[in-house]
Amino acid sequence: MHTRRSLLINTAGFAVAAGTVSAFPAGVFAKAPIVGTQAAGFYRIRLGDYEITALSDGTVKLPMSKIYRNMDEKEIGTYLTDRFQSSSSETSVNAFLVNTGGRLVLIDTGTGDLMGPALGKLATNIRAAGYNVSDIDDVILTHIHADHSGGLVANGSRVYENAVLHVNQREAKFWLNADAKAKTDKVLGPQIAQAEKCVGPYVDAGKFETFDDNGTPVAGFGTILLAGHTPGHSGIVVESNSEKIVFWGDIAHGDVLQYDHPEVTVEFDVDQSAAASTRAAAFAEAADQRYLVAGAHHAFPGIGHVRRDESNYDWVPLVYRAQY
Repeated sequence: MHTRRSLLINTAGFAVAAGTVSAFPAGVFAKAPIVGTQAAGFYRIRLGDYEITALSDGTVKLPMSKIYRNMDEKEIGTYLTDRFQSSSSETSVNAFLVNTGGRLVLIDTGTGDLMGPALGKLATNIRAAGYNVSDIDDVILTHIHADHSGGLVANGSRVYENAVLHVNQREAKFWLNADAKAKTDKVLGPQIAQAEKCVGPYVDAGKFETFDDNGTPVAGFGTILLAGHTPGHSGIVVESNSEKIVFWGDIAHGDVLQYDHPEVTVEFDVDQSAAASTRAAAFAEAADQRYLVAGAHHAFPGIGHVRRDESNYDWVPLVYRAQY
């Protein structure tokens, strides 16, 4: 009886015996070229009656051992190396689209053209996920740093032309109503200019709204003030059928070091002490209440849980599911 294996072996033997292999053009056996690109960056989960799509804006290598604060640089490098990372770590930039069945709400918008060609892929991945940017009804920002608001505009025009942009009122005041001293500051000045460039077109079009601390920017979407990284930095809370997720923004940069050391901050935290305290509280609540969290700079798709362990906390990525 012939099996598939025996047929393959015999067929190959006949070809060699007949001398047909030597007759093939040399190019037939050339190795395939290396492609160097990934599949489109989106991943879906179900939350109650809602569908959530994690969207990648891309990844970029950042010198995290130099960006982290409150720990010796060499110690940081050793810690990361021991966890199969490096002092220059590949860092994800993620955003998230929530489909409630009635509205499409985008949380954060990536970098646009502000941070180089490795990033700025959000609009492309929205289309790959089956949507158009014009389909989006609302955009909620966790905060106005360039890697969260840069994708709001392209060539000076609104990318999300049909969407209302929602920002915490403290955040809007800090970046959009800065005084002359702040605008000339070497660190804050360029960030303020970027904020005005990215958010301004929505203000001018009457498509900009602010929400209060712990307020409700869109029906069914709550917020938690998580100040420190920026003054109005907010987690976005979504619940459906007793299931809950909190979109964390920049509570953590990466998914290893700060879980063991919540006191470690990053150089672009506006208030270093408050950022550390807020992170510790956010970790504790997420671990105790066991809800899902989504991080802007956790390895894509950036969705998982927080648990306590012997060294403080641990990030537990959501298990991949081909269907839900």
